[in-house]
Amino acid sequence: MTTATAATTATAGKPVLSIGDRVFSRSAVFAGSMILVTLAAVAIFLIVQSVPAFFATNESASLLTSNFWAYVGPLVFGTVWAATLALIIALPISIGIALFISHYAPRKLSQLLGYIVDLLAAVPSVVYGLWGIGVLAPAVQPIYEWLNANAGWFPLFGGTASGTGRTILTAAIVLAVMILPIMTAICREVFLQAPGLHEEAALALGATRWEMIRLAVLPFGRAGIVSAAMLGLGRALGETMAVAMVLSATGVVTLNLLTSQNPSTIAANIALSFPEAYGENVNVLIATGLILFVVTLLVNALARWIISRRAEFNAAD
Repeated sequence: MTTATAATTATAGKPVLSIGDRVFSRSAVFAGSMILVTLAAVAIFLIVQSVPAFFATNESASLLTSNFWAYVGPLVFGTVWAATLALIIALPISIGIALFISHYAPRKLSQLLGYIVDLLAAVPSVVYGLWGIGVLAPAVQPIYEWLNANAGWFPLFGGTASGTGRTILTAAIVLAVMILPIMTAICREVFLQAPGLHEEAALALGATRWEMIRLAVLPFGRAGIVSAAMLGLGRALGETMAVAMVLSATGVVTLNLLTSQNPSTIAANIALSFPEAYGENVNVLIATGLILFVVTLLVNALARWIISRRAEFNAAD
């Protein structure tokens, strides 16, 4: 048996990779591993720096440290409340825009709208914050007064309407505009991947265009819609500058949308408080960041679970 024959026999059943393939494969593995390393590094930093906030003694702790959970509770509520409102506002609009671009608009118009949607995603959050303060808040303030006067019996519209319009609802609208582009882009790409044969079959059976979308497109894109919603929710949970600029926060836990008594969010509170914090107060702010980190992980884990359950259901069908 020759050397060449032995080498061929030894490598039988295994693909022979060139140097370029090996370099690319190992580079891809390294790049993927860096995500886990970075995530672990962030988690370790947050945990280590948060220890004094969780376990400091009453004698050495500041007022914020000794009452950490009372301090962070309203911030968690405000973060989740603002992000949820933004998602409720943005999700139906993003689905509608995506359907219009993918199934209703002419090709040239759909390309233009797709470009505009992608361009909105590149706008800095500070610009959205300035727009919220200078344009949106003054514009919606009369609407808030009207809602408060005519629908004040509804719990969300009760209380006394804000005179500036810088309420949790205004911040949620700004967040909705910010998360709208990325959610629309994901939904659009998912809807464009819907099987053409299914759409043609529905139309051939006499379905209208909306019935075809409802029966063929939306069920196919359900997992993508969930992914877009959770990705938008994750960004809304962590948004800082726009909320800090627009929201007139007082730290009060309330469901009223139109009053000047508004809960703050974790990210905005860190941005506003960190420059003046010192000692264990810094650890308290980092600990609130750890809470936000955990909330974001739970949101993404929930999204992955929903998508996997949907995939298993489709496979069973």
